[in-house]
Amino acid sequence: MATRKQTQAAKRNVKKAAGAAREKKTISKMPKSTRTALGKQGAAVAQRKRTGSSGPKTRAELYEEAKRRDLPGRSKMGRDELEKALKR
Repeated sequence: MATRKQTQAAKRNVKKAAGAAREKKTISKMPKSTRTALGKQGAAVAQRKRTGSSGPKTRAELYEEAKRRDLPGRSKMGRDELEKALKR
C-alpha cells in the first residue's frame, strides 16, 4: 500500500502532466490540413455510430475484403483509404 507521501507525490505529478498537456496544445500546432483531416475523420466515425452502418467498420475487416479482391498496395493503406479503394 502506498504511503500518504507517495500518494501526494503521485497526485502532484498527475496535475503537472495535465497542465503541461494543456500548455502544449499539440493539436493547435498541427498544420491546418492535418487538423481538417482529423475533424473529418472524427465526423465520419460519429456518422457511422449514429446510422449504425451495417458494412465492415474496422480496418481489419476492410483489409480482409481488399485481400479477397486482390487490391494492390492494401497493406500500406489506412482504414479510410481501404474504404475508398473498395468503393471504386
